[in-house]
Amino acid sequence: MTRLILVRHGETDWNRQLRFQGQVDIPLNATGHEQAQRVGRRLALGQVDRVISSDLSRARQTAEPLAELLARRGAPDPLEMALLREQSFGEVDGLSVDEIKQRHPAAWNQWINFQADYAFKGGESTRGFQSRVLQGLRELVESHAGQTLVVVTHGGVLDMVWRASHALPLDGPRQSHIPNGGVNQVQVVVDADVHRLDIVGWADIAHLDGMPPQPVYDQARLAEIRRPVLIDGR
Repeated sequence: MTRLILVRHGETDWNRQLRFQGQVDIPLNATGHEQAQRVGRRLALGQVDRVISSDLSRARQTAEPLAELLARRGAPDPLEMALLREQSFGEVDGLSVDEIKQRHPAAWNQWINFQADYAFKGGESTRGFQSRVLQGLRELVESHAGQTLVVVTHGGVLDMVWRASHALPLDGPRQSHIPNGGVNQVQVVVDADVHRLDIVGWADIAHLDGMPPQPVYDQARLAEIRRPVLIDGR
């Protein structure tokens, strides 16, 4: 059994603005750096064999404080994995909801249905995204069997893990709470080449007590208030 401690990266300015970050390489803001420091101090208290992160800056910067603490114990350098990047949203990466509605109304009307095989132009579908994420996790488990790994990644990646663990469909909005700097614990059991993800802890932010309230991107609420955006005045 391999133990994964999955951490969503710290806050960025685009998180605060509720922009689609996707694979745009946005750094942490001051709040995000403080969250990263707190994550590092907390997780350094336990057994960790290695730190892995997405190769995007916001994940790497979140992993750095913990990696520096573990390096003093002789832990190997952090490993970066492009497979653990956030979902690509193509032409709408970097845009807010209001900007997407204004510039790409037809695409927004499609996306708000949360269908597994829909992708913004130039981006990834949810089905393709989850396949990539699970491939990355399989590679980690196979190369670090029996170890405890801290994996710093993104909200969308964690949503894919939650759905896989609960055997949920890929259609429909996100159903789990995924805060910046949150700690999520997953055990991976391999049985006859099948990798089973068992969640043993989720969205733990006790180490962030006293910090400002987090921005909330609520897909379920967007689905509830779904109204088609008019195109060309129609």
